[in-house]
Amino acid sequence: MDTTLISTIYSIEPVMFCITQFSPRKVVLLKEDKAPREKEQVEQVLRDTLGNFVEITTFETSLYDVVSIARDMVEIIDEERAHGRRVVVNISGGRKTQALGALFGCYARNHDVQRIVYVTEEDNELIDLPILSFGISKTKKQVLEELKAGEKSVKNLAVKIGISRGMTYNHIRELRDMGFIDREKLEITSAGELAVL
Repeated sequence: MDTTLISTIYSIEPVMFCITQFSPRKVVLLKEDKAPREKEQVEQVLRDTLGNFVEITTFETSLYDVVSIARDMVEIIDEERAHGRRVVVNISGGRKTQALGALFGCYARNHDVQRIVYVTEEDNELIDLPILSFGISKTKKQVLEELKAGEKSVKNLAVKIGISRGMTYNHIRELRDMGFIDREKLEITSAGELAVL
């Protein structure tokens, strides 16, 4: 099975290190619109050096909108898995917000990601990060999806999901404790939006 490396970028070293470690057939570089010259240079060096052996593509995503970045990661992961490829993700380069968005996208597709890694700047040590999930049940996910769609009534939530109002209140309380629903209003938070990707 072929491997795809999805990577944030800034300097070339972590990306090259991951390419030598995982021998991907495809590399997807996450970058923002109007990326700095350094990122453009890294991309060009990768294409010039490895372009005959490894497919190098880019995916334009946000630099700071963590939910948007995670959503884009989910799209990339789904596409690569649809083609039967293993997915390895490197979050070593770029802005922390972009790395976090990539990480949260991996958590949303935790069964489809083989490894998440970070390469240290000082000595190119490869650190494996845990592949976690958001830890919510199907019913809790339904509650979040209904809130995201604009539902504001506990009674309507219970009817739409097919559970009692008491159980609906329990799910809301637990989701608030997890940070997925606002403490004051019956509204999904950005963390909740990540959990339903």
